[in-house]
Amino acid sequence: MLSRLHTVAAAPLRASLLAAGALAALLSPAAAQAPAREATLRVVLSNELTSIDPVLSTAAFVRNHGFMVYDQLFAVDGKGIARPQMVESHSVSADAMTHRFTLRPGLAFHDGAPVRAADAVASIRRWGQRDVVGKALAASTASLEVIDERSFELKLSRPFGPVTDALARSTASALFVMPERVANTPATTAITDATGSGPFIMDRENWRIGDRAVYRRNPAYTPRAEPADGLAGGKVVKVERLEWLAMPDASVAASALSNGEIDFVEHPAPDLLPLLQKARGVTVGLINPVGSMVWLRINHTQPPFDNPKARQALLHAIDQKEVLQGLGIPAEDQVPYCPAYFMCGTPLESTAGAAGLRDPDLGRARTLLREAGYDNRPVVFLNGADNPLNNGSTLVLAEQFKRAGMNMDVQTLDWATVTVRRNRREAPAQGGWNLFVTIANALDAGSPLSNLYLASPCEGGLTGWPCDAKLEELRRAWWEEPDAAKRRALLDAVHARAYEVLPYINAGQFRTRSAWRSNLTGVLPATVPVFWNVERK
Repeated sequence: MLSRLHTVAAAPLRASLLAAGALAALLSPAAAQAPAREATLRVVLSNELTSIDPVLSTAAFVRNHGFMVYDQLFAVDGKGIARPQMVESHSVSADAMTHRFTLRPGLAFHDGAPVRAADAVASIRRWGQRDVVGKALAASTASLEVIDERSFELKLSRPFGPVTDALARSTASALFVMPERVANTPATTAITDATGSGPFIMDRENWRIGDRAVYRRNPAYTPRAEPADGLAGGKVVKVERLEWLAMPDASVAASALSNGEIDFVEHPAPDLLPLLQKARGVTVGLINPVGSMVWLRINHTQPPFDNPKARQALLHAIDQKEVLQGLGIPAEDQVPYCPAYFMCGTPLESTAGAAGLRDPDLGRARTLLREAGYDNRPVVFLNGADNPLNNGSTLVLAEQFKRAGMNMDVQTLDWATVTVRRNRREAPAQGGWNLFVTIANALDAGSPLSNLYLASPCEGGLTGWPCDAKLEELRRAWWEEPDAAKRRALLDAVHARAYEVLPYINAGQFRTRSAWRSNLTGVLPATVPVFWNVERK
């Protein structure tokens, strides 16, 4: 069964890595007008860029765009610690209820306007209406006010320990500083202006969905003095132009990388890694040491999974090892069993309340489905098939659920369409959905505060719309508790309650490898693909 699932899930090789035909599929007529090869970095990320509002969308491709064009008040370094980025100084009152921030001098937006405290405040307020971390901070805020051109003050109404961690939010709806005029856009309305103060400037005129997004080096950007470290430190751009190419065919991307026509592939298909490792001039390496998690997101508002017993049935149908084998993840990169909501191998790893996942119990799954009143209606499973990892895990999980007695309706879409469709609240038969998979990293899973899909606030929550007041109370107690020992006990309580509610399910943890041309230097270990510090030798 495993070999058959692997054949179903893995992306097929359509040509050898040196096939000239794949190169022809890569290059559009516009490529002939591109700048000199030495000045341009060409990258293929997990998905193409189809929208640009990092507050309105939690999609990873929007976050990746955000790190090109925006900067952050604080940023997470390679050890996961929040470091000042746009902030020059930060002071905290003795009772930890008042925080004052002063921005670095000389910061400027791409249009030449100076970055002001008013821009930071407006950006925090807009972000706080949408992001799970931003909402938690906003709910604990008494006031957020501008002091002068470079300084602003945050006063808390109740304890909130991880203030700087919140301002360093780097995934889901990451916190980026926009001009006040842009940040004043209603949080429910997509922005169209990509003006930021970050190390790259987006070339809107040459952004073509289905082809490429283009960025230029920001000559006015002033990096911090310290070396680049994860997402923090000195962001020194060493190329003049970056092209983010739309290339959903994994074998075409691998061929183009091997031929030197592109420079970086974020997530090569696992079955292509052995060939890439042998290709001349290509380096394959781990950028994210903790790895990624297959998140199975469940729609709590529609049958059958509006019933908790049906959600519990999924736990007993899933075999994480089979999912990872079906994806073609090398054995050394697999975590064969991980029940942890905050990922295995992290300080917040927990097994409290865990059930299922290691060894399937199809009899138990069928019993739970029967007790939930499952009537054999189709289970709509959205498949973002242009991402090999999403596609592979969806196909394997669908087969597992079929074995447990579910009538699976796997609907093949591109990921951009999934990110729109998953927000629909209609019944699955009327264009809604029951399940989808997304790939999360350590920043996504994070903690009881930052784990965006753990939040279960009922109305106002993210797609899937889980609703559990007890889980929300435990999460809030965790981030308000100053005592480390008590926080650990609360974390286990959060974890155990999450296994009762099941906002999502960890369907497998693994490490992913990236591939790049060997003449590139300065590729940074980070959970988000970033391209400052990178140059071609």
